[in-house]
Amino acid sequence: MMNMNDTKLTLKNVRLSYANIWEPKETPNGDLKYGASLIIPKTDKKQIAEIKRAIEAAKNIGKSKVVNKNGKIPPNLKVPLRDGDTDRFDDDAYEGCYFINANSNTAPKIVDRKIKPILDRSAVYSGCYANVSVTFYAYKTDAGSGIAAGLGNIQKVKDGEPLGGASNPEDDFEVLDDDEFETEFANTDDEDEDMFE
Repeated sequence: MMNMNDTKLTLKNVRLSYANIWEPKETPNGDLKYGASLIIPKTDKKQIAEIKRAIEAAKNIGKSKVVNKNGKIPPNLKVPLRDGDTDRFDDDAYEGCYFINANSNTAPKIVDRKIKPILDRSAVYSGCYANVSVTFYAYKTDAGSGIAAGLGNIQKVKDGEPLGGASNPEDDFEVLDDDEFETEFANTDDEDEDMFE
């Protein structure tokens, strides 16, 4: 017999994207939720299989919410495991991967490799890798029913290339010595005077 423990997983070494984990973001229906997209390589077959088993457990435990009028779970029921090559085909970060969008009404606890709280918000970001606890559950709304993923806690594993278009200062600028700064500042003053002549 399945129980709630069958629907909870700790996903290992997934890449965070759209990581609204420090501050909640307003959803289309006006709710405030924390969330992240969790990117999993398709080559990680063992973990993908565990996710599919947990989703099936959530279907059975929440059967009353997802059955159709004939009392059957529809084969095309909406599930949180999605194919990055089709659903995010225009984003290189999702190429060759599956992904899960996980959300929560409460802030996740965010820790480092030694399970110490991370206080520096810039340390955990879209693009880094993490272990993330998720719980799959059935839902039913006016818009339909399906299986969703609840966001649990986050353990940062390692850094990765930042996603979302943000660049590093080291990529944008060169180190300037004091003389260069004074020369550039002086030239700027001259240009400003020219503008008002």
